[in-house]
Amino acid sequence: MEKIVLKKNEPISKQKEKLERAGKQKKGLDAKKYSGILSVKETPIEYQKRVRNEWDEASS
Repeated sequence: MEKIVLKKNEPISKQKEKLERAGKQKKGLDAKKYSGILSVKETPIEYQKRVRNEWDEASS
């Protein structure tokens, strides 16, 4: 993310322009771009149960 520098002696119109440009910038990650790319062999629930079982076995 880009930093915005507002100077005291800068005209208000310039400051507003900078803030408006910063507000229009795209934020975050576009997750739709990666939809369907990862192929898994088990459901998320099955994965979670398997991983938790590994923790239980390791602590025994």
